[in-house]
Amino acid sequence: MSIIVNKDTKIIVQGLTGKTGTFHTEQALAYYGTQMVAGVHPKKGGTNWTGTVAGEEKSLPIYASVKEAKEATGANASVVYVPPAGAGAAIIEAIEAEIPFIVCITEGIPVADMVKVKARLEKSNSRLLGPNCPGILTPEECKIGIMPGSIFKKGSVGIVSRSGTLTYEAVFQTTQEGLGQTTAVGIGGDPVKGTEFIDVLDQFLDDPATETIIMIGEIGGSAEEEAAEWLKEQAAKGRKKPMVGFIAGRTAPPGRTMGHAGAVISGGKGGAEDKIAAMEAAGIAVSPSPAKLGKTLVELLAKA
Repeated sequence: MSIIVNKDTKIIVQGLTGKTGTFHTEQALAYYGTQMVAGVHPKKGGTNWTGTVAGEEKSLPIYASVKEAKEATGANASVVYVPPAGAGAAIIEAIEAEIPFIVCITEGIPVADMVKVKARLEKSNSRLLGPNCPGILTPEECKIGIMPGSIFKKGSVGIVSRSGTLTYEAVFQTTQEGLGQTTAVGIGGDPVKGTEFIDVLDQFLDDPATETIIMIGEIGGSAEEEAAEWLKEQAAKGRKKPMVGFIAGRTAPPGRTMGHAGAVISGGKGGAEDKIAAMEAAGIAVSPSPAKLGKTLVELLAKA
């Protein structure tokens, strides 16, 4: 099994006709036939996008709006590659079209725009992943976003991470250890976003195919501490799976943003040591470095 996306997920691409949208749509189509069904562009409705997949020409219809594309294709997901200035509006358009699952890859969206998106999201039935995230991938079934499909292997580890690069590291290592993945979810590192750790962990705990979980956080904010506290509450109810964690930015000085906009320690909060302590208190085995995520998980399983 998997969480959120699978081989039946049908995806609209907002920003398909741009260079980034074209490249990653071609990559997705080449990944086990991920169902990219249409593109959206307000001025190019009625035309077709043409790309190259495995040496063959592939064409997708372009619609003038997300609503029109959804009605024509039965799409239940959308991925946003729209530039920062228009990405917030693109997400809102997808929300208003009642797309169940929206993934926004775009980096650098103004916080004020995301505050508006968040307000719309809370009044809807849509789920947003991102922005500023690598997306989501269920091995051998569905790839939405920019994750490199070649490093994935179908397996038993659920991965959730704020860091795109460390998502790939966790995937690669669990593949090398022969464990594989159920689904990998990059939630992104912006301070205002859609899906949080708890949302993903809740589904991993419910998924029978997900036997273990890797959670990768970073300095800044309190999402990791909140997730750790939530996990303790779930464990008390009997909902628990072996988990490995890691916190990026352990050596970052206070007040300095490290990589993501949300990766900043301020007001004495958001430091790595507090997050690590919270994880350990929740029974998570914290890896000493990103290079040992896979090994730490294997060692944890050996002790079980």
